[in-house]
Amino acid sequence: MSSSKLTRTTASPWSWCTGSSCFLTLGSIFEFWLHQASLSGPREYIDAHPETIVLDPLPAIRTLLDRSKSYELIRKIEAYMKDDRICSPPFMELTSLCGDDTMRLLEENGLAFPFICKTRVAHGTNSHEMAIVFNQEGLSAIQPPCVVQNFINHNAVLYKVFVVGESYTVVQRPSLKNFSAGTSDRESIFFNSHNVSKPESSSVLTELDKIEGVFERPSDEVIRELSRALRQALGVSLFGIDIIINNQTGQHAVIDINAFPGYEGVSEFFTDLLNHIATVLQGQSAATAAAGAAAPLRHSRLLAEQAGSLAGERTCSASPGCCSSMMGQERPWAAEADAGGVGGTAKLPHQRLGCTAAVSPSFQQHCVASLATKASSQ
Repeated sequence: MSSSKLTRTTASPWSWCTGSSCFLTLGSIFEFWLHQASLSGPREYIDAHPETIVLDPLPAIRTLLDRSKSYELIRKIEAYMKDDRICSPPFMELTSLCGDDTMRLLEENGLAFPFICKTRVAHGTNSHEMAIVFNQEGLSAIQPPCVVQNFINHNAVLYKVFVVGESYTVVQRPSLKNFSAGTSDRESIFFNSHNVSKPESSSVLTELDKIEGVFERPSDEVIRELSRALRQALGVSLFGIDIIINNQTGQHAVIDINAFPGYEGVSEFFTDLLNHIATVLQGQSAATAAAGAAAPLRHSRLLAEQAGSLAGERTCSASPGCCSSMMGQERPWAAEADAGGVGGTAKLPHQRLGCTAAVSPSFQQHCVASLATKASSQ
């Protein structure tokens, strides 16, 4: 995003965009900010307009934009959940060129060949540039700062989980084929993950000779609990989780978390987004009413972090137990303070994390039409 200047769109009198950030305004009643940025402009705007409700707080976004921090968060969440069905790959951050002690550090962190090398920054065009390294000689081509992560054979199938508030959709995508474990004399493979895993991708890297080991679909229960845990840990509501299934153990492995992903293949995205906004609004209204009609609004970042829990408590009050068992408990982690065949593409059932609210059909129709026009232009 090159500028934080607000530019009014022609699609709607209540929509503005600043690069990858969007403002939704209805008269003078409320204003939302859907953002995907970490620049000073958005922070300055939020500070100057504390009445703005930011759906995902900037500190949480900064955590998700740093693969090393997001992988560490996943590690802590998995340790807390103690679910044998989840086992994400070991990882390590490389901050300097590989030297004599690199192999020792890799072994100490549980890494073994082959492993995948990714940029530390998880946003932007370059973030999709990756490499699979098969031997010590391949270390010379690694450009720090980066994150290395054990490669797990998963029969060339990636499951992308798209979360919008209390809803999530799982979309199956092609992925990297299986490779033999251990050191080999293969040359490092450099690739663009977006091209490999896009719908209907055709690549030699995704051509699976045969299904090896076990082939299982992801568990709805595991995905639901992971999504809830991430929402609690970060206060985010618009994110994606990349999951693969280990073909030897059948365990779920989280290999990436994406802030405000593209939602390609999620036909209910706009409906879910508007339902989520309605839930946040109603939660905020309840909070304001409880504090007194004349009480000033809190800082927008606190509102964004508070909205998820308020909405969850409100919508689930009529059905105890419908929300995560971790609701109301102190979380042991913290963010930074400030169905197709193998290799094919298919959409799995649309699910919900818990209860949800609905918006009126007329308002929904107006918003969906406007947002769809905006999305098609980006």
